[in-house]
Amino acid sequence: MTNVRGEKSRTMIENAESTILKCVASRHAGTTCPSEAARILATGHNIPREWRKFMPMVHEAVDVLIARGEITLTWKSVVMSKRGGPYRISGLKDKS
Repeated sequence: MTNVRGEKSRTMIENAESTILKCVASRHAGTTCPSEAARILATGHNIPREWRKFMPMVHEAVDVLIARGEITLTWKSVVMSKRGGPYRISGLKDKS
């Protein structure tokens, strides 16, 4: 998951972004846990029991998606402006 210097591959972060967006899209009015994306990524690498190793990548991808305005974070129905502590991920709410 990391190169020799310990840096995450940009492709892996992009893969995490895509996985998060797919999770969000599958929950039309609901939210998803970041661990769900990590579990999907771990399963895709044939190491489903090691999903926790994918959490830093998921967190980084969440930060990117928040900065681009593609997702919303909440905890107990309160919208969060940035990631910190426990959180749930959802798509942007319709403004119509």
